[in-house]
Amino acid sequence: MNQPQPDPTPRGPSYQGRLLPRPADEVVDQGLDFDVRTLLSRRRMLQALGLGAGMVALAACGVDAATTSDTTTSSGSGLTEIPDETAGPYPGDGSNGPDVLEESGIVRTDIRSSFGTSTTTAAGVPLQVELTLLDLAKDAVPFAGVAVYAWHCDREGRYSMYSSGVEDENYLRGVQVTDADGKVRFTSIVPACYTGRWPHIHFEVYPDEASITDASSAIATSQLALPKDMVDAVYATTGYEASVANLAQLTLESDNVFGDDGAEHQLAAVTGDVTAGYVATLSVPIDTATEPTGGGAPGGGGGGAPGGTRPSGAPSAPGTPG
Repeated sequence: MNQPQPDPTPRGPSYQGRLLPRPADEVVDQGLDFDVRTLLSRRRMLQALGLGAGMVALAACGVDAATTSDTTTSSGSGLTEIPDETAGPYPGDGSNGPDVLEESGIVRTDIRSSFGTSTTTAAGVPLQVELTLLDLAKDAVPFAGVAVYAWHCDREGRYSMYSSGVEDENYLRGVQVTDADGKVRFTSIVPACYTGRWPHIHFEVYPDEASITDASSAIATSQLALPKDMVDAVYATTGYEASVANLAQLTLESDNVFGDDGAEHQLAAVTGDVTAGYVATLSVPIDTATEPTGGGAPGGGGGGAPGGTRPSGAPSAPGTPG
């Protein structure tokens, strides 16, 4: 800290040629007028040395400009891109057979019921899913106008269009287009836990609604994980009994999709209860400057969780659980 120095003239203590209005106090306590005059003196000195306005601001803040460096990320946001994941064996996007994205009516908010030739509604505890997409290639601004296709299993652990007994259903599948805030919202139910997989919701992101009919055009494929305290409460209710034993065999760290980081970037924030239903929210940063590595599905119309205790009718064909 600079201390006041005696002025050689009889005018009183000064600092850098300026009288101190409060001689008994430190230089930093001399008042706004003194500080402003000090700042102006520094600015004139730096400008005389040819330094820019940014360096002036650093000097005014007491920062040694010569030792500063740029530590921001390439996007300037510091966010991590949502991990790319497999679409699993039951995407229904045409990549392995069934294709719900070609059907009229797939763009909808409420995905609990089938549409087209069936109106069967999937039973279960209500769940609102809200995803906020961010464009990392543009400093994490809201990613407006992109299409999000979401799907998941039902309360019994079955995937519509694939599992025995629900091959002719297309419930729990739907597309929404992000609004100006980069948000999409789906009305659904809490999915079951089947053998080998933590409770999850799949989603694919497409550049726009017109692109959804070509699975290869997806710019991101990932999964949302549901928190344990929430699914514990749900699985204690009628209809989810088989999920209790399946969940007891798993942790986020042992799951074959979320296990690499414990779903650090994919675990939803959840509010609500089993009576009123739940709301699950997740931010989904996407970097279009990177090449997507997720997506894809095993060939054929099956795929599923091998062996073990699973809800009746749950996926049982060979393949990696998705």
